[in-house]
Amino acid sequence: MEFWQKTEKIIDMMDRHIIRKVAARVMIVAGLGWICVQSTVQAQEGLPEYLEMAMQNNPAIQASFKQYEAALEKVNQKGALPDPQFSAGIFLRPMELLMGNQRAEMSLMQMFPWFGMNRVQKDEAMLMAEAKFHAFREEKNRLAFQVKEAYYQMLLLESNIDVTSENLELLHIMEELALIKYQGGEVSAAATSLQNAMRSGPSGPKSAPRQDGMGMGNQGNAASAPMPAQSQAMNSMESTGSGKMTDIMRIQVQKMALENEIKQASESLRALKIRFNQLIGRPYQSDVRLLFPDISASTMMLDNSDSIWVNNPMLNMLEKEGQAYRAQAEMAKLEGRPMMGLGLNYMVFSPRPESGMIGGMDGMEYMPSGMGNNMVMPMVTLSLPIYRKKYKSMQREAELWRDNATLQKQSVLENLETGFEAELVAFQNAQRTQMLLQEQVKMTRQILEIQVTSYASGEGRLEDILSIMKELIAFDQEFTNSMVEAHTALARLEALIGI
Repeated sequence: MEFWQKTEKIIDMMDRHIIRKVAARVMIVAGLGWICVQSTVQAQEGLPEYLEMAMQNNPAIQASFKQYEAALEKVNQKGALPDPQFSAGIFLRPMELLMGNQRAEMSLMQMFPWFGMNRVQKDEAMLMAEAKFHAFREEKNRLAFQVKEAYYQMLLLESNIDVTSENLELLHIMEELALIKYQGGEVSAAATSLQNAMRSGPSGPKSAPRQDGMGMGNQGNAASAPMPAQSQAMNSMESTGSGKMTDIMRIQVQKMALENEIKQASESLRALKIRFNQLIGRPYQSDVRLLFPDISASTMMLDNSDSIWVNNPMLNMLEKEGQAYRAQAEMAKLEGRPMMGLGLNYMVFSPRPESGMIGGMDGMEYMPSGMGNNMVMPMVTLSLPIYRKKYKSMQREAELWRDNATLQKQSVLENLETGFEAELVAFQNAQRTQMLLQEQVKMTRQILEIQVTSYASGEGRLEDILSIMKELIAFDQEFTNSMVEAHTALARLEALIGI
């Protein structure tokens, strides 16, 4: 018996141990799965996901939607009959009437507006609610454009940092080449390295996103890269080759300028990152995954510009407001019509015995007996809106507001048409500029490669190389800027259309 008890205890302990091990493994697997899910979610973040975050987290959007919900509640308040009126009175001393002594009186009255008033009131409230909904859509459009604009500006700064950093690396190799040439060494290896670096250099903005916190990690390596050429040149001031010490110093000056540009752009990028995270409702220091979105699908909407105004929220809002003011004018007209009331009046009597004598003396007047039957009296009331000035003024006010909405809609439509054409031209110009800059960058790289070869052989000048490198940096940055301009113009077009 004791043996079996010990055996059961051992088995129980083994079961608990196995369960703990299995549970631990399950927790580890679940934790790894959660990490993988989080990594996948973070890797899938892009501009559409950031726009969705902004719509969910931005307080201005939430406040605008609350206004729409509040306007919807007004629909339930309109179209209902006025509250019935009930009144009751008790006589402190019974009123002696022929039917008996009246003790109390109660009345109930229900007023009815003129025919069609309830329907018009409900329609007006619904139209105002629809106008609030389109105002909510306009707020979403405004926020979406702000998010896109900030996102594209971050892309521009990050691409400029990448271009400047890669050109800084070219200057590092150029410095080594100038130092080797100054010391009279073999320059072929350095020249080959420089040519390879130029061939693999930037060809415009990257289409793949960065995973180093918005490209901040590159600047430290670029700015704090070792400068062996400078120290070696300063330690060996006497030249034994065909190079010049001034060439090395010129390169160092250019390097310092590029390092300063990287630092300034990085600080600007950090500030934009804070503003962007604030717009989408995230912690300020959250990483942002930057990637130029594909705009080929969005450009299809530009082919049908005649019907784009159907979706514009501002136009829709003004249209609904005009219809609501038209309903208000009709309401003012109906308020000038009589209101009818139906009700009942209930009088409570108590029996009264006969008293006095007919022809009695000494104030003993004769009072016949009363049965004390309670009385019910139907009632009808009718309001008389004879003071017409008030109702005419209300109707005129609604008509003026309706005219105001119509004129505002016309003004907005004209501005939309002008803005659409301007943004469409800006978008097309940016696309043409991209094609031009692609060719310019390609040809400038070829020229730079030829100049480097000439400089390595002792025929070219460093000034020409530095000048061409400046042009190449400018072309690369202009190419990125043209991409940002195209995306920003498309974002404005989407805001005008109401996508």
